[in-house]
Amino acid sequence: MLSTYNDLIEAAKSGSVVSFPTDTVPALAVDPQKTEAIYHLKQRSLNKPLILMGASPDDLWEYVEGTPHERASWQEMAQQHWPGALTLVLPASTKVPPGMNPSGSGTLGIRVPDCAIAQKLLSVTGPLATTSANRSGEPPLREAAAIVAAFPTVCVLEPEVYQNRIGSGLPSTVVQWTGGNWQILRQGAVEL
Repeated sequence: MLSTYNDLIEAAKSGSVVSFPTDTVPALAVDPQKTEAIYHLKQRSLNKPLILMGASPDDLWEYVEGTPHERASWQEMAQQHWPGALTLVLPASTKVPPGMNPSGSGTLGIRVPDCAIAQKLLSVTGPLATTSANRSGEPPLREAAAIVAAFPTVCVLEPEVYQNRIGSGLPSTVVQWTGGNWQILRQGAVEL
């Protein structure tokens, strides 16, 4: 259902799945403690983790853990590319709910989108578990009406709020920390 900004905030705070634009493709998002709702809606395999999206890097660092040297490397990468279309896959801290990565790999993907409306929403809701707005195996949906049609129970931010800006259409680049350097898991919008 199309929702106003305030209705979407309330829905997100109450644990409902919501959808809003990002700098890449529109997101489905939910409280990190309620991830089963996204897996059910998308018919998503439990071996595919979700991404924790936040309004700023400082909102996300407590969800990952590493040595001071590793954290310095991660923060350097974040400073170069955030906000932006880069997802960092890092060792998860004990604060991460198991539903974020049900496969149990002990990692977490984190990202700060380069999209003012997404940052504004996330600054009010706190970090949310996110994925692209589509059924698993299908292309990402790029228009609010298509998201409403596919997911009638999801609160979808009405297009007027963001002047129909729906992102680049390219997925984020995903890189994983391997203990000493970065490994590209998916090449996307950010060239590394």
